[in-house]
Amino acid sequence: MMQSEALEILKTGVNVFLTGEPGSGKTHTVNAYVQYLRDRGVALAITASTGIAATHIGGQTIHSWSGIGVKKDINDYDIENIREKEKTARRIIDAKVLIIDEISMLDAATIASVDRVLRNLRRKPMQEEEPFGGLQVVFVGDFFQLPPVSKGERTQFSFGSTSWKEANPVVCYLSEQHRQADGELLDILAQMRRGSVSPAHRNVLRARIGKMPEQLVTTRLYTHNADVDRINVEQLRELSTDSHTFFMQTSGAKALVDILQSNCLSPNELVLKEGAAVMFTRNNFEVGYVNGTLGTVEAFDDSGAPLVRTRNGNLIGVEAEEWAMQDGNMVLAKLIQLPLRLAWAITVHKSQGMSLDAAIIDLGAAFEYGQGYVALSRVRSLGGLFLVSMSERALMLHPEVIAKDEEFHKRSALAQTRFARLSVSDKSNMQENFLRAIGGKAPLLEQSEKKESNIGQRAKQRETYPSAGKPWASADDKKLQKMFENEVSEPEIAEKFGRKPSAIHARLAHLGLVEDYWAKKQGKRKKN
Repeated sequence: MMQSEALEILKTGVNVFLTGEPGSGKTHTVNAYVQYLRDRGVALAITASTGIAATHIGGQTIHSWSGIGVKKDINDYDIENIREKEKTARRIIDAKVLIIDEISMLDAATIASVDRVLRNLRRKPMQEEEPFGGLQVVFVGDFFQLPPVSKGERTQFSFGSTSWKEANPVVCYLSEQHRQADGELLDILAQMRRGSVSPAHRNVLRARIGKMPEQLVTTRLYTHNADVDRINVEQLRELSTDSHTFFMQTSGAKALVDILQSNCLSPNELVLKEGAAVMFTRNNFEVGYVNGTLGTVEAFDDSGAPLVRTRNGNLIGVEAEEWAMQDGNMVLAKLIQLPLRLAWAITVHKSQGMSLDAAIIDLGAAFEYGQGYVALSRVRSLGGLFLVSMSERALMLHPEVIAKDEEFHKRSALAQTRFARLSVSDKSNMQENFLRAIGGKAPLLEQSEKKESNIGQRAKQRETYPSAGKPWASADDKKLQKMFENEVSEPEIAEKFGRKPSAIHARLAHLGLVEDYWAKKQGKRKKN
């Protein structure tokens, strides 16, 4: 399914599971839908299963937003406590749309608890409970990514919960690819998703073991934090150039700031030197970088800001960016820091969502389903993949997800076919009805564009009919009546007045000189 198709389905108000391979545009599609809703004044909740994912989308964790906190299983007492927290209860009641990103890392028990809270707090007297309290729920993610933390227990994916089944989301499986253009790498990743990595595929990957990049800036991906911290500290210490330190600025409630800081990829205290390998931690397409763009600090300008030379040769003067935690349109907490981090090494976990031109990856100690897949799918091509080691575990994806993914593909294809069969007017009516139901209003920009469109159409009409749309003066009416009495044809009258023939007929009808066809037709409709 194309991103544009998924967006149109989202606008109808149905529950949706938006999925697809890494680089298929899930985040882009969600952002487009969020902007669409915000432009129309719709109260929405943007959440994610983890703090890192939440900072990427400017939202909160689903645990914080729903009030369940660290608990997976909640009882009636917990729900009453949440109800008594006025701010939490109010945002749940006021929301119209709930987005949950990185759904793969949310287990069945947690999604059931969120569902239970929403059903209880949003339930209206004399009405039955609705899944997720009647909110439109948008699950976003890819179950082949890192799974929920199971602590030795059998992994319970959210799609296996009763809450997911009752929400019955329409599956929108995105098929576009905006990260990898390398057909051979795409084929390997596709076969991993099917659980059928062949000996030939293994040989292609093994051929990348021991290869080292010629470029100076290539990030190392590790499965453990200790390796990452050690390498970044050692490499920075080896540079003999002067240190420049950039401290994060914060605002908002301390507890919320702490959550943002712990999950922001840019550190609280960023120490840089000329020659330091860095990675951008945000998307800024206008300036020319995305989350994962690699570069080297080349110098510092007069104001002390770093000048970073990216791998493609662009020199970027890096300015501070803002990370925010929002509740609807209200900013609860905010961070301001350079969108950079040291890039000699990073964990596989923190690399989710990044696109890397090159990476040195050690998968010899992979211990979790999906770790190898996440790491391999970060790079754009096999030429940018440099493996230190690779275990057989690194190529394994969860067998339950492999089986479920086939179902998701089929359901997406069915949804795509059914939606395509709807007429344009039917789709438009569904979208307008949903907006009306959730209190959405046409944005001022859209009203302005409509007005400009009408003005443009009128200007085009006046190229042929100079008086199109101009008011009728009493002298015009007298002249029109006289020409009609002299049996001048309507096309000739139209040419004299510089108006469309239909406008002449309508004016004649207004003056009672001819029968108004549309009025007559409307009268027949009323009789019927």
